[in-house]
Amino acid sequence: MLDHVSIGVRDIAKTKSFYDNAFAPLGYRCLHADEGLLGYGAHSPQWWIYRSEHPVEPDARSGLHFCFAAPSRSAVDAFHSRALAAGGKDNGAPGLRTDYGPEYYASFVIDPDGYRVEAYCASA
Repeated sequence: MLDHVSIGVRDIAKTKSFYDNAFAPLGYRCLHADEGLLGYGAHSPQWWIYRSEHPVEPDARSGLHFCFAAPSRSAVDAFHSRALAAGGKDNGAPGLRTDYGPEYYASFVIDPDGYRVEAYCASA
C-alpha cells in the first residue's frame, strides 16, 4: 500500500550513523545522501529522512511506530544490538511476541530523534 515514508530530523549526520548501523542486518542501505536528505531501502529508497527545524515531537502515547521487515530472527537480534550501539534506546529486547502471533519475533528501539522503530520476522 505505501510507497514510501518521510520523517524529519534535526541532525542528519547523527541519524545517518544510526540508520546505517541499524538497517545493515535487515538488508537496507542508504541509497541517496545529500546535505539535507537521506533515502534508505533495499533496491530503491522507501524510508526518507530530511533535515527539519520542526520534526514531529516524540510521544510514546501516540502509538506511532515504524516496523521494518527482517529476513531472519538473527537479523532482528543484530538490528537491536547495532541500533543500541549507534545511540538508540531499548524499547523491547528481541524475542517472540506471542500476543501478536505464534511466530511474531521482533525487537523495538527508539532512534536518536525519538521515533519508535521495530524490526520483525515471522519465520523461525
